[in-house]
Amino acid sequence: MKKASSLTAALLLATAAPAAAQQTVSPEAGEPAATRPSARPQAERVVFRSMDEPRTELTGYLYVPVGERNGKAPAVVLMHGRAGAYSSLAKGVYDASTLTIRHRYWAEYWASRGYYALIIDSFGARGFPGGFAAGTYSQRPASVNEVTIRPLDAYGALRFLRSLDGVDGDRVGLMGWSNGGSAVLAAMADDKPGDMRRLGFRAAVSMYPGCGLQNRFRRGYRAYAPVEIFIGTADEEVSHDRCRTFAAGAGAGAPVGFSSFAGATHSFDDPGRRRQSVPANATATRTVRERLAQYFEQVLAPR
Repeated sequence: MKKASSLTAALLLATAAPAAAQQTVSPEAGEPAATRPSARPQAERVVFRSMDEPRTELTGYLYVPVGERNGKAPAVVLMHGRAGAYSSLAKGVYDASTLTIRHRYWAEYWASRGYYALIIDSFGARGFPGGFAAGTYSQRPASVNEVTIRPLDAYGALRFLRSLDGVDGDRVGLMGWSNGGSAVLAAMADDKPGDMRRLGFRAAVSMYPGCGLQNRFRRGYRAYAPVEIFIGTADEEVSHDRCRTFAAGAGAGAPVGFSSFAGATHSFDDPGRRRQSVPANATATRTVRERLAQYFEQVLAPR
């Protein structure tokens, strides 16, 4: 019998263990009104434990749904990329006020549409709050591995959300960018123990991930719930074609969608001027915002 992976072992524990107890972003000029956050939610700093072996205590930033709610609300867990959750201008201050504009935009986006949104800081508790520069992949410690460790952070966040009275624990989605997008793909793989309809996420979005995933799924990838991948053809950090092949080779599990944007770069949805000044990025950003509003409304609907 093969030895269980750390991911599988930790998730087995999850089936038996009880649950553990700013600055605003201006919408892009010209953005369709239907895709703009209608209010400005504020982040609450929260702490919860990863499902990793040392049960790392992570910091998160929770955005509560805006407006009146009838019953419990759905939620989305957000996973940052290799540069971390915070702005490059944080200057050693790592809190809600220094979250990147992309993370704040999307958290506000979901909260303004009636979702709880939880940004995970996977790196801060492990000694790397400022993240990692491009081209440093081989130098990063195993404690932040996006295939074996960061998925456990996602499941820790899921358990935390399910402990909140206002969250509908059956309607939680997962979204990540770049390195966090890779963690999303690993988290959604159909290699998890237990009842996935009870334990897992309902659906996921992976934004321009690295799709090599350390060759863990070289014999084929199967997702236990729907996953959508979005990437540009001009991505300068990860391989567009490798992700296309990855999605095309997905097995007979839940659907793995693949959307390609001609000329769009890495981080194309960053609301900052530098990325949005590229026409292909601006077009891809508008399309993704519109599509994801519909996507999560459908896949996270009550059942």
